[in-house]
Amino acid sequence: MVFSSLEFVFIFLPIFLGVYAFTDRKYKNAVIFLGSIVFYSVGVIENPLYIMLFLSTIVVNFIVGEFIYHFPENGKMWLIVGLVFDFWGLVFFKYFGFIMENANSLFRAGMTVKDIILPVGISFYTFQNVSYIMDVYRKSCSSEHSFVNYGAYISMFPQLIAGPIVTYQTVSEQLAERKHTAKKVENGLKRFTIGLGMKVIIANQIGGLWRDITQIGFQSISPQLAWMGIFGYSFQLYFDFYGYSLMAMGLGEIMGFDIPQNFNNPYISVTMTEFWRRWHITLGSWFREYIYIPLGGSREGSKILIRNTLVVWLFTGLWHGASWNFVLWGLVLCAIILLEKFFIGKFMRSHRTVGHIYMILLIPLTWLIFAVTDFHQLGLYFRSLTPFFRDSSIVIPKNDYVKYLGIYGKYFVAGTILSTGLLDKPYEKIKNSVFGAFLHLAIFWTSVYCMYMGMDDIFMYYRF
Repeated sequence: MVFSSLEFVFIFLPIFLGVYAFTDRKYKNAVIFLGSIVFYSVGVIENPLYIMLFLSTIVVNFIVGEFIYHFPENGKMWLIVGLVFDFWGLVFFKYFGFIMENANSLFRAGMTVKDIILPVGISFYTFQNVSYIMDVYRKSCSSEHSFVNYGAYISMFPQLIAGPIVTYQTVSEQLAERKHTAKKVENGLKRFTIGLGMKVIIANQIGGLWRDITQIGFQSISPQLAWMGIFGYSFQLYFDFYGYSLMAMGLGEIMGFDIPQNFNNPYISVTMTEFWRRWHITLGSWFREYIYIPLGGSREGSKILIRNTLVVWLFTGLWHGASWNFVLWGLVLCAIILLEKFFIGKFMRSHRTVGHIYMILLIPLTWLIFAVTDFHQLGLYFRSLTPFFRDSSIVIPKNDYVKYLGIYGKYFVAGTILSTGLLDKPYEKIKNSVFGAFLHLAIFWTSVYCMYMGMDDIFMYYRF
């Protein structure tokens, strides 16, 4: 089930919130747990075994956490049991096909590789389970003794499918006791509405440009249209994922939770290092806390820092997808970040105008590697970005970009303004006013109209 769908907005959400509102405080976590299972089940209804897989991860990690806490002398053994269980599922469902395809290619074997459908949200709920048992093992937190509370934590539907990745420490106190106020409900609904608008009114609309270019063929577009395409994809990805994160935060707030922020205006960054501290903040925090720091971080000299950075970015690339373009994407980002660390980062931070120009060009180029899984097509697109390396035998329609600028230009303007944070302060001033109420209503009903017209694409991070 997708947040940006009429079924969710007008059926699931009102029923869930109605039951939740009239349930006694001590049973609210049970409502979250059961409601989230229903939510997840609808999404995987064609693969019911995935419901059992998801529930088994909750049961096993809850038991492992309890054993680690109560039997610390065997804590390392139980941690290994939990990690093996968690990662076998992720590796099998997400990477088995990729491994087998490459083994066939490398050894010229003829092993049959069946298409394995990726369980929705497995990358996110696996990371939350792993962070929980790791924190219990490191004594960063106590284990959760209530199975219902732990089930509510892992399955909480606002962040189940595409994050943010919420560590148990972040919400442990709120699971036990949290405040439910009318103000929180109001703020949550407003945040959800803004996120819905970003997804449906901006991301889904500007996403049409990338679909159009894909249908035309990367070798058959002008450099102007090629650059428009990767800028459009950059905006689509940003408002799609940021919109989801805002909706998750808003739904959490309605339920009394403070779900952590996942974005902080990343497109105003002056270095790639800064960008990845602002983009998908909870994923970056997870890799830093559970891989980078345990490996030694930056405390043991430059060679270890380079090694640890490389490991983190290889994992980051593979986490996003089982494909070589994601490996390349991770390696490219690693190289850029190390280049900034040792050479140009200080200059970019000191000369922010240069830094902004640098990032304006670099962000869409790196997203291009992220977007195109086929290396041949990726090469064609890079060649299309300049007039010097393209195939001269292919006739490109003159001024082909003008047509698409007319269709999508308004979304580029909106995306530029909103992604730079220029409206953040004005919005804070008016969001509780009468004008703010009309603004939220306009965004909501415009989004509903778009969804009714079939503009309710799934979230891009669902596939990760």
